[in-house]
Amino acid sequence: MQIDTPYLMFLGDVPDRLAAKTAYGIVDWRPDWCVGQLRLPGCAADLGIPDLTLAEAVERGCRTMVIGVVNAGGTLPDHWVAEIVAALEAGLDVASGLHVRLGSVPAIAEAAKAHGRRLHDVRHTTETFATGKGTKRPGRRLLTVGTDCSVGKKYTVLALERGMRARGLDADFRATGQTGVFISGRGAAIDAVVADFISGAVEWIAPAADLDHWDLIEGQGSLFHPSFAGVSLGLLHGAQPDAFVVCHEPTRTKMRGVEHPLPAIIEVIDLTIRLGRLTNPGIRPVGIAVNTQALPEDEARRILEAIAAEHDLPATDPVRFGVDSLVDRLVAEFSTAGATA
Repeated sequence: MQIDTPYLMFLGDVPDRLAAKTAYGIVDWRPDWCVGQLRLPGCAADLGIPDLTLAEAVERGCRTMVIGVVNAGGTLPDHWVAEIVAALEAGLDVASGLHVRLGSVPAIAEAAKAHGRRLHDVRHTTETFATGKGTKRPGRRLLTVGTDCSVGKKYTVLALERGMRARGLDADFRATGQTGVFISGRGAAIDAVVADFISGAVEWIAPAADLDHWDLIEGQGSLFHPSFAGVSLGLLHGAQPDAFVVCHEPTRTKMRGVEHPLPAIIEVIDLTIRLGRLTNPGIRPVGIAVNTQALPEDEARRILEAIAAEHDLPATDPVRFGVDSLVDRLVAEFSTAGATA
């Protein structure tokens, strides 16, 4: 699909920053596409870009209103429908990464048809996927895995793409979630793929490539999360990663949305290796990405040093401190990558 830019980012009345992570991701990595935000009363998120009315957004050249939120089940709240209809009436297309299809809401479908506007359901694809085969394919692949949801898996691979390309390495970000698709313009939302075809969809996203090419695959969920472990496992098997980076948020004690305790980093490393060996016996960890946003800098550095020493792996906050140490480890671990550096 081709989504027209620039965007007006719709946040609704989300209760916290994490609920608007799609919008934050687009603003962080494609700021030139994001003209303003539209928030309803009670919204607890702020992208730091201008608050605009629909009329102001159209006047400033916006082409598409992006519903930049996530929620359990990917539902569309009833009280947002009127604002979406108003956007269509104002001359904007509407794009969503939610599970519910925009066109399944009669009022939205009717408004889009009446005003000649397009509806984009980024989470849904018309591509037909095969089942995964697990056959070894050429090229290198890195996957981010997590101790939880929303810990920085997407940001880590985007930062790695930037850092590896700066070193002269051949690397591409591969999106497996709706935000990543908005950012990259390609990929598929794995959590909307029928379960039997998850690993096959990932094989399609990151196909056979040149020996020195790295596909940097966005992880989803956590192998330990009772809601999303199935998606994470299918993604792991389809990615067939040579390398993985564990992503972690150190202030959490429970996984997001459930009462289960956060697993230890070493538990994630061990389980990822055990399960990942099914499709790549050579799978190995190359670093730990820690989201230290909630910590002062001195404490963040102390925690990173402790984690690195405990696991004998480089540990960094990719956004705050960069990914040089992770790229160094990749180059050292993989001779074909090192030859291109």
